[in-house]
Amino acid sequence: MPADARAARAVRRAATPGGPSRRPTAPRRRGDNPLRRLYGRARRAWDRPLTAYYVILGSSLLITVLGLVMVYSASMIQALQLDLAASYFFRKQFTAAVIGAVLLLVAMRMPVKLHRALAYPMLAVTVFLMILVQVPGIGHAVNGNQNWIYLGGPFQLQPSEFGKLALVLWGADLLARKQDKRLLTQWKHMLVPLVPVAFMLLGLIMLGGDMGTAIILAAVLFGLLWLAGAPTRLFAGVLSVAALIGFILIRTSPNRMSRLACIAATDPGPGDQCWQAVHGIYALASGGFFGSGLGASVEKWGQLPEPHTDFIFAITGEELGLAGTLSVLALFAALGYAGIRVAGRTEDPFVRYAAGGVTTWITAQAVINVGAVLGLLPIAGVPLPLFSYGGSALLPTMFAIGLLIAFARGEPTARAALARQQRLFGRKRAAVRWNTMRRRAKARPSGER
Repeated sequence: MPADARAARAVRRAATPGGPSRRPTAPRRRGDNPLRRLYGRARRAWDRPLTAYYVILGSSLLITVLGLVMVYSASMIQALQLDLAASYFFRKQFTAAVIGAVLLLVAMRMPVKLHRALAYPMLAVTVFLMILVQVPGIGHAVNGNQNWIYLGGPFQLQPSEFGKLALVLWGADLLARKQDKRLLTQWKHMLVPLVPVAFMLLGLIMLGGDMGTAIILAAVLFGLLWLAGAPTRLFAGVLSVAALIGFILIRTSPNRMSRLACIAATDPGPGDQCWQAVHGIYALASGGFFGSGLGASVEKWGQLPEPHTDFIFAITGEELGLAGTLSVLALFAALGYAGIRVAGRTEDPFVRYAAGGVTTWITAQAVINVGAVLGLLPIAGVPLPLFSYGGSALLPTMFAIGLLIAFARGEPTARAALARQQRLFGRKRAAVRWNTMRRRAKARPSGER
């Protein structure tokens, strides 16, 4: 380049604002918004093949562990009042959690064909046990509801809790077989025998007076019908019949009418009929944002009935505050959303119906329990899934979580991702073992073989 051209270029660069080192900036694009980039990353992360698998496994594990901590904190005073060890209820819940973890692993490893094969035997055994509950001398009543069978010692069984799992598996298998034969386009095949069998289970549950469990079972039935594509008229007809039966059962029971009257109650009322609902609100209100501290609840000292079962969410709000309760709700929301994703992405009709049924069951039960504690719904006497005390409720729920995990792992893209991870992990282990052998060989004395 000639000398005069270089000099002219140097003059032009020096005259540029900001000196020769500054370059004109490119105009910002629409996608450069930090919030938009964050949303894009979150969406890409959610669309990964193993996201649902990790979310279901992680959220259910966190709910169960936090539930064990809160069961110990909420039950110790009641255990001492019954002349028992402070950790009595915690030890029983921990034992049930260990057994439930085994069931979760078994369900997670079982193939779909074996799950379908267990549907009919599980339904038959559950119906038999629910009939035994009504036999005098075998069935026992707790809090006015006769739905328990004592197994000896401190152990007892509530067969109606297993009825939820039995209805999900059997109903999913039934609808899947009918869909394969293209029979679901006819309303009689969609209703029969699903609705009669579900109403039989509801009748056996209502014989014991447990309307809360019956509501959950009805929600599972409606969820299966919705997933099967029931027409609006058919769906509305079944819902109307169920609502009419529920209205009659509530209207003819003074106990249920009093529970209905305690919605949004701020005073215990005549005869302290709203005592539990009001003290649940007191517990939540006294917790503040971060709570009074783990183990520092006041309401569990005899003021709030059932602090470790139906109203454990109120004790959680009192001890862990709004931050703790919102964390629990966020975990349930993540679990429910991941279950919907599993049901929506599969091509197997059985997997879609079973995953949708399990998600409906856990979500509906959590909403009913939390709604009762908040005073937005009547007290139905149902536990918070994976969180409240009760082995009969924990075992089938953990088996159902194992079902969701198995379905999430069974997606083609998820199977490919897991296989790729196993290959990479195997290579890393082989590399570590080879490097270790090389270091050991170098460290040997020269004469050693």
